[in-house]
Amino acid sequence: MMLVNHPVLCNYYVTYRCNASCSFCDIWEKPSPYISLENAIENFEALKKLGVKVIDFTGGEPLLHREIDLLLAEAKKRKFITTLTTNALLYKKWAKKIRGKVDMLHFSIDSANKEKHNESRKVNCFDQLMEAIQIAKSLGERPDLLFTVFEHNTDELIDIYNLCQKNKLLFIINPAFEYNEVDVGASFSEDTFNLLKKWSKKKGVYLNTAFLHLRKNGGNDIRKPVCKAASSTIVISPKNELVVPCYHLGEKSFPIKNDLVALYKSNEVQEIAKLEGKLEACQSCTINCYMEPSFSVNLNKYWFHSLGSTLKYNYIKGTWKNFF
Repeated sequence: MMLVNHPVLCNYYVTYRCNASCSFCDIWEKPSPYISLENAIENFEALKKLGVKVIDFTGGEPLLHREIDLLLAEAKKRKFITTLTTNALLYKKWAKKIRGKVDMLHFSIDSANKEKHNESRKVNCFDQLMEAIQIAKSLGERPDLLFTVFEHNTDELIDIYNLCQKNKLLFIINPAFEYNEVDVGASFSEDTFNLLKKWSKKKGVYLNTAFLHLRKNGGNDIRKPVCKAASSTIVISPKNELVVPCYHLGEKSFPIKNDLVALYKSNEVQEIAKLEGKLEACQSCTINCYMEPSFSVNLNKYWFHSLGSTLKYNYIKGTWKNFF
């Protein structure tokens, strides 16, 4: 049963460019423009009309955008909840300008060990990450450390957790997901599932347990789709295009042409949107950035699995206040 009949999240790709080359991501390989402030403002107005509550400023590396502070300011002016994930290489440059404009600020981390983290990112960024944590704290910001967990790197959990506890930061554990030709290694073993379930209960940790249940059940089933990517989420590309039904498995991109509301509601877009979770490529999908909003809008077993984790995060961060 659908609880919400309108999109709640916008994944706004401000650019696909990135200053790191993570092995578990292929977005940085794409040539890309940057979104314009003018187009973004028009789209923010449209997103408000469509009922969107949260804008995720994503990429690529969003802090590469030369007007990211203005984009965030315009979003906050319209009462959107904002989220941004960064490798922190450029955070020192932007820290004061984006202060107070990001409700959910995430710093990506792959290891509490400098050499391992830098090797994973294919760029020397560990020192900048550690500095970014201290800068953010000095400005009264409350960033989270976001760790993508694979079968092969669960040994990193305890050291990153201790780093978070030391700095009074929330630790987000993000289970890796497969897509396109990106190699994420072996699937989670039963021991890893059990380990991650234990971690989800720890103080200062956010791990949406619905992700774990979905993986144990084999991911999205095209015969009875869990995914509500197109109805819960709007994806906008750096070329100012609407991408449907989702970014990773997008079937088609439509130029927005100054009227996102009309485009989103058009028959052509809605016909593709109806295929959410039903395409051949959707079988066994576990892509977190679309499953999480899907869990929130559809009353099913995953909604109940997700509820406790979601309430925990929003209580800690105080973002629940933005919904009233």
